[in-house]
Amino acid sequence: MPPVCHDQRVEKTDRINSRFEEFSHQLSGRLCRVFSGRRSIQTIVARIEALAAEFRNYSQDELDEKRAALREDLLEKGFIDPVIATSFALIRETSSRVMGMSHFPCQLFGGLAMLYGKVAEMDTGEGKTLTATLAAATAALASIPVHVVSVNDYLTARDAEVMEPLYRALGLRVGCVTHNMQPEEKRSAYGCDITYVTNKELVFDYLRDRLTLGDRTDARLLRAEYLHAKEHRSDRLMIRGLYFGIIDEADSILIDEARTPLIISGNGGEDEEKEFLGQALEVARELEEKKDFRIDRQLKDLRVTESGREKIESMALELGPLWNGLVRRESTIHKALQALHLFHLDENYIVRDGEIQIIDEFTGRVMEGRSWEQGLHQLIELKEGCELSSRRETLAKISYQRFFRRYLHLSGMTGTAREVAGELWTVYNLPTLKIPSNRPRRRKHLPDVVFSCEDDKWRAITKRIEVLHAQGCPVLVGTRSVKASEKLSNYIVESGVPHRVLNAKQDSEEAEIIQNAGEVGAVTIATNMAGRGTDIKISLQGQELNGLHVISTERHEAARIDRQLAGRAGRQGDPGSYEAILSFDDMLFTGRRGRLMARIGRLIPHSDRGLGAVLSRWLVNRAQKRIERYHDKMRKELFRQDQAQGSLLSFSGHLE
Repeated sequence: MPPVCHDQRVEKTDRINSRFEEFSHQLSGRLCRVFSGRRSIQTIVARIEALAAEFRNYSQDELDEKRAALREDLLEKGFIDPVIATSFALIRETSSRVMGMSHFPCQLFGGLAMLYGKVAEMDTGEGKTLTATLAAATAALASIPVHVVSVNDYLTARDAEVMEPLYRALGLRVGCVTHNMQPEEKRSAYGCDITYVTNKELVFDYLRDRLTLGDRTDARLLRAEYLHAKEHRSDRLMIRGLYFGIIDEADSILIDEARTPLIISGNGGEDEEKEFLGQALEVARELEEKKDFRIDRQLKDLRVTESGREKIESMALELGPLWNGLVRRESTIHKALQALHLFHLDENYIVRDGEIQIIDEFTGRVMEGRSWEQGLHQLIELKEGCELSSRRETLAKISYQRFFRRYLHLSGMTGTAREVAGELWTVYNLPTLKIPSNRPRRRKHLPDVVFSCEDDKWRAITKRIEVLHAQGCPVLVGTRSVKASEKLSNYIVESGVPHRVLNAKQDSEEAEIIQNAGEVGAVTIATNMAGRGTDIKISLQGQELNGLHVISTERHEAARIDRQLAGRAGRQGDPGSYEAILSFDDMLFTGRRGRLMARIGRLIPHSDRGLGAVLSRWLVNRAQKRIERYHDKMRKELFRQDQAQGSLLSFSGHLE
């Protein structure tokens, strides 16, 4: 690794592989899956275990001397096996003394996988946060800046706070970057040895640095500016470079969120523009579905028909000069139709304090300070009767795929990687490695139950909760949206069962709700907020009652997200159980082909077992796999566009 300084951008450069290079890359990916390096990692784990007794007998002064010697070895010799074993043994012993937590062998295994540039697939509850400290601290002790990237402010701040005593005892400084921090605070946090940061803030800060630099990013120019200019841009940069990244929930950040590019916008447009958007919404309300436009809600695809175009053109004749441009006219009406038919209150966004706040579909949390581009956000504000904000114009833009490929060293951890292992390798050069669990899994999976209509589903879930609550079993019910969580809550209120609701409207209460969700008789209804990064600790009485029972009320667009929810139960060898209670009215069955599958499903007599139950489950799985294939295709297309854009920008001498 090169020496670290604020006056240069350290990152990999984008390049497009030739066909032969692509073929070689795919071949090497297959070889990586066969020759995973598992045996060599097991050998180093054994070496670390052998050092445990020696390190345990050191006094604190001796341990400090060992740490100083280790830093010199890391700088002089690099990441060779004996030095890595010493580093992990030192970190493990320090963690035991400072935090009372000693890394399990499976965590040593996961830490080594990350240090070697892999995605460690660890079962839910295996302690990924503590595992990451092994790779992060080892790199930081070698004077390499480390970014530990998480999915939201809550988890980022929590992990940084919990792990800071360990890092401090190792002589390392820890920073935390979340939303609403000032540039100086962020700059200070990024200047630390290890920085915990949310994925969105990291990428947006990178784009802000790009805007600061403009097109002049050459390291030699920046050094010359630093030496001779009175004011230099490097002092205004926040990120020191992309050296060593560890991605928590790697499949969520690198795969699920890769479909949407991140954009920095500036204000633009005046009253005339606002009037134009209001007119667009009125025109869109006049258009008839199926005749003037067609929607596949399952795939979030909306297309205007020829009849619709003619109707729009006719109505535009009376609306003023802003409606003369064909491209502007049709693109704005398309956005207005999306605002009316594809973006829904308490599903895609909430209204809080008179403002539209976007809900992250993968985490269920509010995305503070974010807005949709190209007038969509303003159209939704008009739709909901909110005060109109200024239209946002794109200043800088990049995708996750493009950004994370720029790290000199990239690794990650997640509980669900096997389904996307091929994509992680193709896009990010990241091999995956399944990490053995610390204890055998005891979670029971009950068969799915599929009902014909939504009301039958909610009633069945309510009855199931009543039975489990009467037994004292703690229950977590997962829903896809705020709206669904509130609807189920209304059913349960009528049944008289006490419960808590956790969604984007109660995000400030998340820690307290999760803390109590494992108590005897607790019933918690939650969106995806409870699906990732949160551990529900089960009381002793709760464990005696077979642990946490998780109920899924709807299949998600990827089976991995369902597995994340199921993983809330039965963590670290605890007892637990999981079941899915579904219906043919669920989101999977809202598209054209989905509705056809739902009609077939409703012809099947409802049954909890037998042929009818098997066919119903097959239809659900088929619908989910179709959505997964569609999104996989979207990500591949975005990847191709990214590479093409990179080639064009490189040719023209411009960057994002």
